[in-house]
Amino acid sequence: MLFKSLEFKHYNGQKVKVVDIPVLEEGNTYHFMLGIRLQTFMTQICAERNPKSVYSFRHYLKKVLKWRDYEQLFETNILKNNA
Repeated sequence: MLFKSLEFKHYNGQKVKVVDIPVLEEGNTYHFMLGIRLQTFMTQICAERNPKSVYSFRHYLKKVLKWRDYEQLFETNILKNNA
């Protein structure tokens, strides 16, 4: 899975970076939900007075999504016999 990061300046001039944002295809069932969650997360960051310099979107999703949805979004194929 590909991940992207987003960097912007907060209202107070501090640089803030959001990492671990998954890149999904347009037709993916989680594409719309992920966009809404990212917008909500960014709104929460902008509302803080003294934000941290780096945030992980993946950790945020782990807290707010149902575990079943989180696993399907970040599923990893385990290779057998190191193949």
